[in-house]
Formats: sequence, C-alpha cells, structure tokens
Amino acid sequence: MSSSCLFCRIVRGEIPATIVAENDDCIAFRDIDPKAPTHVLVIPREHVPSLADAGQTVFHLHLHLLGGRRMSWPPG
Repeated sequence: MSSSCLFCRIVRGEIPATIVAENDDCIAFRDIDPKAPTHVLVIPREHVPSLADAGQTVFHLHLHLLGGRRMSWPPG
C-alpha cells in the first residue's frame, strides 16, 4: 500500500467513504463527485498503480460504475 495514495487511505479507513460493498479483495464506495445518480468506485484493496498508462489522475487501479440516468459520450 502507498502511504500517500487517496484510495489506499480509504482502504485503511483513514479517509471516510460510503462503502456499498466489500470483500477480502475489493471495496466499492460512492464517488464524492458523482456524475450520475449512481456513481460507485470499485478498487482492489492492494495498491495496483495501473494496467496501462491511460491518463489516470489517481494512480490506484479503479473502476467507475455509473447508472440511474441515460448516458451520453463523453460522460459527465
């Protein structure tokens, strides 16, 4: 785990988050700046910086799950 990574700090409980699901490998929590009525981030508990260099702003592998409205491209 990274000491300065925002998501690692959420996994450790140092930063509060609204947890919606978790298991031994992953944790899912509500995004603090939702782009849809349902916007959940799913992250591994282990710090994995990236699967590829894809313009991430938080370097801890994560997935955005959005729902509850009609989606368009680009999202937002």
